[in-house]
Amino acid sequence: MVATAPEAAPSTNAPAKPPRWTHQWKELKAEVIDTNLCTGCAGCVIACPHDVIGYNHEQGGYRPFHLEDELGPDDCIHGQKGCTSCTRACPRFRAWEPQANEHLFARERTDDEVAGIYQDIVLTRASDETVLKNGQDGGLVSAILLWALEHDYIDAALVSYLEGDANSWVAKPGVAANREEILEAAGSRYTYSANTLAMDEALEAGHERLALVGMSCQSSVPPVMWSRKVGKISKPIKFNLGLLCSKTFDDAIFEELFWPKYGLARNSIAKMNIKGVFQIWTNDGTYREIPLKECHAWTREGCNHCPDFAAEHADISCGGIGENADWTLTIVRTDLGREIMSRMIADGTLESRPGDSDPGAIALMRRLAENSRARWPTSAAPEVRLGLPTKK
Repeated sequence: MVATAPEAAPSTNAPAKPPRWTHQWKELKAEVIDTNLCTGCAGCVIACPHDVIGYNHEQGGYRPFHLEDELGPDDCIHGQKGCTSCTRACPRFRAWEPQANEHLFARERTDDEVAGIYQDIVLTRASDETVLKNGQDGGLVSAILLWALEHDYIDAALVSYLEGDANSWVAKPGVAANREEILEAAGSRYTYSANTLAMDEALEAGHERLALVGMSCQSSVPPVMWSRKVGKISKPIKFNLGLLCSKTFDDAIFEELFWPKYGLARNSIAKMNIKGVFQIWTNDGTYREIPLKECHAWTREGCNHCPDFAAEHADISCGGIGENADWTLTIVRTDLGREIMSRMIADGTLESRPGDSDPGAIALMRRLAENSRARWPTSAAPEVRLGLPTKK
């Protein structure tokens, strides 16, 4: 008789299988849209395989809404049948931030990383005078898009344009696939454009490798989609360029503040920037400053609870803060971001300086990041407030 070894007991150390994801529009509407966590990023809109989520582009709106009548605005017949794409794509639904961090960086941020995980911070500006002149601050975004297109990293970029002529100041999503289009999209708007909504236009034109340029809420869309396995809609986004952003303003600010109080007609404005004050240059060369506290009443609703100033889930995050108006504070986060930045600096496309050559910019970035993170409600996912005292 041959003795046989006893059957091994099942391992008690096996990782627990994550619960099945069943959350659909009903939960998204109740937990994100109705609670004003929704930033209007439109991730849910582009992810919906049934095209039943619309988007309100009008001033005072910037929100998704359900299009079908069967179950009303608060529920979805496709969700009842098992479709979960909208909640998988939402970068404000439940534990979105640790999931995005784990996917991009294989770890959660620490208490001290209030502006997110990164590899390096530098100051940069474009060497090309045309790019520098047309761009905001150091022209970094335009320079990167042009270089990435030329060096076969991308086919096109999801960006924002202005409706009609350049003096309308009504932002709209669009696709930039050549130098002329990239330079046309240059500059900051400070009103909202859900650039993700240009995805269909890009795919219909045959573009397969896309860069996404967007504010922090939009730059979290791709990694959240990848982490939650939303499907093929996220695959064309190959490069993610995030803009530092503490808030955007409702389009009504032009007619309700700039014109009646300061006589600044919308079509007279040539350029805008924010450097502690709202800076406005007009077509006749006049320069005006408007105190930011006067603009707060027009803060877009979707920005009031946004915790991410520093576009923490982009490959590269950037913005014009600090003492140097013609340089861009550039936060390199991922290996792809480092690769692109290193090559651009090496071939002379970008000028660069160490980030700590402007310590005030680093301190301001951290302070603004702390302020934004403190806006996240204690009733929502607590991980997002990591490193901050609990407030009610």
